[in-house]
Amino acid sequence: MSDPNTRPKPDDSPAIPPSSWAKKTGFRPRFSGETTASDSGPITRPPVPPPATPPVAPPVSAAATGAQVNGTEVKKKKEGEGGGSVRLPVKTNGGGGGAVEMAAPATAAATVRERERVVRNGDVENALPQLVDDEFVSRNTHMKYELRDTPGLVPIGFYGFQHYLSMLGSLVLIPLVIVPAMGGDHEDMSNVVSTVLFVSGMTTLLQANFGSRLPLIQGPSFVFLAPALAIIKSPEFIGLNGNNFKHIMKELQGGIIIASAFQALLGYSGLMTLLLRLINPVVVSPTIAAVGLSFYSYGFPQMGACLEIGMVQILLVIMFSLYLRKVSILGHRVFLIYAVPLGLAITWAMSFLLTEAGAYKYDGCDVNIPTSNMLSDHCRRHVNRMKSCRADTSHALNSSPWFRFPYPLQWGTPVFNWKMVIVMCVVSVIASVDSVGSYHASSLLVASRPPTPGVVSRGIGLEGLCSILAGLWGTGTGSTTLTENVHTIAVTKMGSRKAVELGACVLIILSLVGKVGGFIASIPQVMVAGLLCIMWAMLAALGLSNLRYSEAGSSRNIIIIGLSLFFSLSVPAYFQQYGLTPNSNSPVPTYFQPYIVASHGPFRSQYGGLNYVMNTVLSFHMVIAFVVAVILDNTVPGSRQERGVYVWSEAEAARREPAVAKDYGLPFRVGKMFRWVRWVGL
Repeated sequence: MSDPNTRPKPDDSPAIPPSSWAKKTGFRPRFSGETTASDSGPITRPPVPPPATPPVAPPVSAAATGAQVNGTEVKKKKEGEGGGSVRLPVKTNGGGGGAVEMAAPATAAATVRERERVVRNGDVENALPQLVDDEFVSRNTHMKYELRDTPGLVPIGFYGFQHYLSMLGSLVLIPLVIVPAMGGDHEDMSNVVSTVLFVSGMTTLLQANFGSRLPLIQGPSFVFLAPALAIIKSPEFIGLNGNNFKHIMKELQGGIIIASAFQALLGYSGLMTLLLRLINPVVVSPTIAAVGLSFYSYGFPQMGACLEIGMVQILLVIMFSLYLRKVSILGHRVFLIYAVPLGLAITWAMSFLLTEAGAYKYDGCDVNIPTSNMLSDHCRRHVNRMKSCRADTSHALNSSPWFRFPYPLQWGTPVFNWKMVIVMCVVSVIASVDSVGSYHASSLLVASRPPTPGVVSRGIGLEGLCSILAGLWGTGTGSTTLTENVHTIAVTKMGSRKAVELGACVLIILSLVGKVGGFIASIPQVMVAGLLCIMWAMLAALGLSNLRYSEAGSSRNIIIIGLSLFFSLSVPAYFQQYGLTPNSNSPVPTYFQPYIVASHGPFRSQYGGLNYVMNTVLSFHMVIAFVVAVILDNTVPGSRQERGVYVWSEAEAARREPAVAKDYGLPFRVGKMFRWVRWVGL
């Protein structure tokens, strides 16, 4: 009971408590219909039984209703059953997060807490306390396992394998694109795929234990694909003699290592906490969406080489992920979770049967003979179709060894070129923006509270260190949080950190089996293009889904998003098309033409290095989207709710709550070593 002397007078208005962090960002626990990237199913409101007789409510103090309290904890006993209490967040006078323990009926599905509605756009909707759903109270109804759950070795192993299998496309597609572009053969592709699996498993373990500690998979992000292709197709590399693959790979390694060191400095120095003030959903959404939209000239044109195979694959994935998404087998939505692997397997089997039946066999033509050595026009006309449609053109599986250990500097000593280093440094900032959105979205699903700015900085810093490892091992791209992982968590309902860690260990073991890399490298190119069409479309949609944390219907946000997306497509098109003639006899294929802009862009000063950097950076769709969005969102007036400003936990409040400390605290007493560094910890 509150002190009668401190009760407010009838005409006094009680202090309005701040809304919880999820409500501030627009998160709603109840949805109609199927799951989204931030929710894995409909959440029902637990019934609140009415009292038998209308109680006489005495005046309640501001502290008892969830208003500001002086860092204390207020308790109310449970009604009905007499066990326990529920801790709820409030804002203390010191600016921390505090906690209030309030009554809630003990039900199997969820509990209910008492809180007041928030102030929206300056108007008070209702200042009186009401019984409403808490966004985390009912989380158990739609997440099978949360962040710190350890259900057992068998469930963890099953769900961990399921998690990585559903992410297969994001892990292996980038090597299947960049290795042929560098002139690598099937053996090189098999080795790079194995290296990617090894580094992904290793960096995921590091991030889950010493980074953000969220169940997020680290891997080759599509953010690095455009700059990698721009470097691969640089003018100085065109027409190289000898082993182009190793030479270009060493150039990529040098740029990735230095840029990753810059990203690590950005995180561990605390500069990321300053950058967080500029990064909001209105900035993240168009930036990530532009990454997916920027590869439209590659996806379907590549798939068109064997349209009957590629279209069947896309239609299968659409059917599994949309029309059959609610079909459950043994309690698992198999078609929704495994839409991409199932579509790939069925299409691959179809290609094999057609190949064995002789559907793509042309008299006198051998697919293994280079096109330049073919004398028959008939064979030249059909060679591209033979290579794209047949399932037996790759010899990667036969040539790969059973055991191979990926080791650092396996391609040689990295080459450091300052032009490519600057390009990669710009991209590392975009990768950090991508990760910030992933940290926030995943914490809504699995964690007790959002991470603190220090935890975010720690995660970004460790991503930089992980990318240094990726550069040393030679994956061709940097290592960062895979955006698609958030969607996978929501669909599989698996948020256990242990499951991701066990899956990472399995990934490391598989990377040592050379035949696994060879098998993945033998995926026909037309199927790779079909998978890329799906993955890039999903990436664009996941980027735009960040708008759910803001007021998507606001005219301010609509204009900012529209301008960002349009200029992210139009400005790079100007740079990519500048100086090109329609009939130019370029040795670069048409779908790689946008990445040779450094040789013909509008920047033509007397400094060749500056021309390279400016023409290349300004031809990236994601860079233009980020620049336009961050300038407009931080200069155009708008309320915090309208902008959807990310709300992070405050360090002092996080240290007082055991659940938050267990979620994000470093293991093995490592956190004690960093207590003096406030910007990289709790």
